[in-house]
Amino acid sequence: MRDLLADIVGWVFSFFVWAFLLRLLMQLVRADFRNPLAQAVVKLTNPAVLPLRRVLPPLGRVDTASVVALLATQALEIVLEQLALRGAAPGALVLLVLTVFKLLGQAATFYLIAIFIWAVLSWVVPDGYSPAGRLLGDLVEPLMRPARRLAPRLEGLDLSPLLVCVVLLVGIKLIDMVGAQVLLLVR
Repeated sequence: MRDLLADIVGWVFSFFVWAFLLRLLMQLVRADFRNPLAQAVVKLTNPAVLPLRRVLPPLGRVDTASVVALLATQALEIVLEQLALRGAAPGALVLLVLTVFKLLGQAATFYLIAIFIWAVLSWVVPDGYSPAGRLLGDLVEPLMRPARRLAPRLEGLDLSPLLVCVVLLVGIKLIDMVGAQVLLLVR
């Protein structure tokens, strides 16, 4: 029963972590915020970000309010999961380390899924406009650009998404391994 409760907490909070992560990534890549999907993300995350923005000024292109909301949501997820599983919250230092590793894993997983959907959309609607395709294109382009220089082009076939996905999968595995070691220290 404790595992089920921890899973439910994880699913609910992961949804919000991804929303805050998406908002932050859209800001960093300067995605078009007039996109209907971008507007939905902004509306979903505004109740947490706008009050924080009153006290936390941005640092260059980084919206510190979005960063704090993302970190706080991820940390709260970890605390609630650990309370459900072990009946105790991790210490502050362990919580910080777990939060960073979990966010790195979430970001890598997000990009893996985004690249997959973007690639499928490019086959289904190659030259047509779709709000999802446009937003995903804006998000994945910073990863695709360097990969295109490394990956060979085979008669019009772009292998850069495959290269980036392999790197992301290796990164996710490494993050999971290190995160598991940190969890062992907690217990």
